[in-house]
Amino acid sequence: MAAYVIADVTIEDAEKFDEYLARAPDVLRVHDVKYLARGGEVVVLEGDWSPTRLVILEFDDVDHARRWYESPEYRELRRLRAPFSRTNLVAVAGVE
Repeated sequence: MAAYVIADVTIEDAEKFDEYLARAPDVLRVHDVKYLARGGEVVVLEGDWSPTRLVILEFDDVDHARRWYESPEYRELRRLRAPFSRTNLVAVAGVE
């Protein structure tokens, strides 16, 4: 069953964050991950959650998402991203 990773990212230094943005698609491609949304317009329809940059990724299943997140390639990108942003990240299983 498909799974989705949803990231709410607040970029604190856009110039330094650019290297992460440039490298992330290649790491996702290596792990066969598909972008569904990547920093596009966000419209709040209800509640007070107002993400600044929302990213949604599609995986084969939750285990696939875990393997990507824990992979050496993505671990390196997380270290690169962390000093210049604040990120909330969840994985959720889809429905059959």
